[in-house]
Amino acid sequence: MRGRQRAVSLRLSPPQLLVLGFAAVITAGTLLLLCPFAAAGRQADFLTALFTATSAVCVTGLVVVDTGTFWSSWGQAVILLLIQTGGLGVMTMGTLFAILLGKRIGFRERLVIRESLNNINVAGVVRLVRSILLYTVAIEATFALILGLRFVADFGWKQGMWFGLFHAVSAFNNAGFDLMGGFRSLTQYVNDPVVTLGVALPIVMGGLGFAVVVDIFTHRRWRKLSLHSKFVLVLTFLLIACGMVVFLALEHNHALAGLAPGAKLGAAFFHAVTPRTAGFSTVEVAKMCAATQFFIIVLMFIGASPGSTGGGIKTTTFGALGLAVLSLARGKEDAELFGRRIPKEQIYRALGVFLTALAVVTLATTVLLISEKRDFLALLFETVSAFGTVGLSTGVTSELTPFGKVVLILTMFIGRVGPLTVAFALALRPQRGAVRYPEEKLMIG
Repeated sequence: MRGRQRAVSLRLSPPQLLVLGFAAVITAGTLLLLCPFAAAGRQADFLTALFTATSAVCVTGLVVVDTGTFWSSWGQAVILLLIQTGGLGVMTMGTLFAILLGKRIGFRERLVIRESLNNINVAGVVRLVRSILLYTVAIEATFALILGLRFVADFGWKQGMWFGLFHAVSAFNNAGFDLMGGFRSLTQYVNDPVVTLGVALPIVMGGLGFAVVVDIFTHRRWRKLSLHSKFVLVLTFLLIACGMVVFLALEHNHALAGLAPGAKLGAAFFHAVTPRTAGFSTVEVAKMCAATQFFIIVLMFIGASPGSTGGGIKTTTFGALGLAVLSLARGKEDAELFGRRIPKEQIYRALGVFLTALAVVTLATTVLLISEKRDFLALLFETVSAFGTVGLSTGVTSELTPFGKVVLILTMFIGRVGPLTVAFALALRPQRGAVRYPEEKLMIG
């Protein structure tokens, strides 16, 4: 029997194993949340448990029931475990347990780990997993203590420290789940810099990508960093800065009206960070103007960086396409950055990710427009939030029909695993071009 299972495993490609791994964890999480003691006072129905488990494993944060009041302490602990597993990656967690048990990590397992982390090389992936574990524990423990001590003043020691741990793990893994109750997220802490920074900073740290963090700690000098690390850091800074400026400009006298200048600046920073796949909010999204909501949709679609706890098409995909367009406008054949040339196959892959993601969002939004009687912008917002594994919501997720919730479940799953990974997993076999046909040009534009 073991030999037969191994033979089946060997026939599966790394993308297929990755998809099946996430599906298995979601299934296990659904069964755990269906237990009578997982909900507070009543048992959850299957669709609620499935939606919550998918949202947690895919580190999205969209919910159909309030996490802080519907689920018991045990159910919240299950959600936290699912968030941690989904944020670090199923294969990363599996490798961690294998290392702890002293098992050898074979070449095939390393290929799957590389796929899950969006890493380029197979070499060093196990060492990277060890570094990821240490980095995760250090960041989550630090911010759990900071947030816990702050929440103790509001909720007492036991609940305050639990809230600190839950929100630190949720923030670092870019999940967006909160325990504040009433679907309010962190709106009551809009004037509190300890909470806003204590949540925003681990979001950024989790969204940079583990390979970038390891590169920073290893080399510690800008000129020694890899091209990928430099690109991620520059793009992250530009997106946050641009997000702050746009949010302040659009909401200065709207959603931010009545706040002190410091609170406005803090809220702008927070909402420039959270659309990058985190899902927390200190200002209600439904109260923002349509232009701000659409701008947030763009940020959610871009998402975090490769190999991170976040989703979206990834910052480097967006940046690579931008560089390609810029090079074309300048009449250059190659996309260049920091004295390096980006391979054309990576530009093609970035274009493939972008178009596939756009197709998924378009299809899901169209289906929701047919099944739900809702405003277009609201449904587009929920769809992109699901695909980008963000969790920000205009408040309509819990009011969707069962069919609409299933559409968002599938969108969250595709967004977390990656549209190209799902496409590769569904492919019967890789198509290798044995024949190169004659070249002929098309009229473009």
